[in-house]
Amino acid sequence: MSSPLFVALFIAVAYLLGSLSFAVIVSRAMGLDDPRAYGSGNPGATNVLRSGRKSAAVLTLLGDALKGWAAVWLAGYFAPSYGLPDTLAYWCGFAAFIGHLFPVFFGFKGGKGVATAIGVLLGFSLGVGLACIATWLAVAAVFRISSLAALSAAALAPLFIALIVGPGQAAWIALAMSILLFYRHKSNIQKLISGEEARIGKKS
Repeated sequence: MSSPLFVALFIAVAYLLGSLSFAVIVSRAMGLDDPRAYGSGNPGATNVLRSGRKSAAVLTLLGDALKGWAAVWLAGYFAPSYGLPDTLAYWCGFAAFIGHLFPVFFGFKGGKGVATAIGVLLGFSLGVGLACIATWLAVAAVFRISSLAALSAAALAPLFIALIVGPGQAAWIALAMSILLFYRHKSNIQKLISGEEARIGKKS
């Protein structure tokens, strides 16, 4: 098997891993309503929180973040054994992120990607991931608006990468994820502008 096929295999596995929607999986396992059928309709931790089950939201958050981190770590661990570059891990992280946004297992209708992006960034660099988490927590604590916290962290992620890791493929991939996060949050941005965006923990 040639290297290009190995690269395609790694990226395909990462995409499939990203396609696992823990909001749906956890909700089904705990006997809750499908998160795509209430609230914002987004299969993510913030919307699952609206079900009133904090444990379900926490498990969703951890699962979605873990798959992003795992895609990067697994590629970084196994790729060198097949003579593939370490930078393949960055692309596998991006593939997992795309899988979350457009999951093959759920009709290509996925979440907004915040938790998965954080997991990917933690895989890129612990320092970058923690900086993004700190940004999210700080903004969320002040404004109590999840989308605003996510957009703030997304906007700063490429800068954190450039400062901590340095310019390169990781920074460009972080920028691409940030752009996609802003696109996926376009309805939230409109609500933020109009002052209608829901606050964290508010039930629908």
